[in-house]
Amino acid sequence: MSHAWKLREIVLMSILGVVFGVIYLMFYFFGQGLRNVLAPFGLGPFGYEVIFGIWFIVSIITAYVIRKPGAALISETIAATIQVLIGSPAGPRLIVSGLIQGLGAEVVFAATRWKNYNLSVLVLAGVSAAIFSFVWGWFISGFAALSTSMVLAMFIVRCISGALLAGLLGKWISDQLANTGVLRSYALGKEWQAKREKKAS
Repeated sequence: MSHAWKLREIVLMSILGVVFGVIYLMFYFFGQGLRNVLAPFGLGPFGYEVIFGIWFIVSIITAYVIRKPGAALISETIAATIQVLIGSPAGPRLIVSGLIQGLGAEVVFAATRWKNYNLSVLVLAGVSAAIFSFVWGWFISGFAALSTSMVLAMFIVRCISGALLAGLLGKWISDQLANTGVLRSYALGKEWQAKREKKAS
């Protein structure tokens, strides 16, 4: 498979980045609400952790659909930039967060030389994005002030969220789109078409 980007792939990646940038900002406020609900029970920090995987999903979807080097990294950075442009309370620092999250997913695909996009790889990419983001969060979010057990629990929950909401859900959404035929010009769509033809023969 060629690693050269086509214009339609760049366009799709950009569209996904913009769409999920808006979705990400919506989930920021949803997470804030969860945090307020959990705070009286001493579980406030988990308000974001349980849904944190959603903030990695565009990197998984874009990489899975397009299958080119940089797809995860760039799409996640675009989504973060869009959030800043439309008024995220997190501010410009969010772009760095997006870059780090995208890098976390990208290194997993790079380890396969951008050739393996099965469920295990997608789930691992979601977990890797969670790990990268958590390390970054340690420096910017004051995790050091929390108890060791709390930080460990948050880390585990974020990794699970990355596996399920980014890896598993990202694959499911992509497969549903591919099944409609709208992705027939992209790597995932071509894979689905080949499977249909094989089944029909």
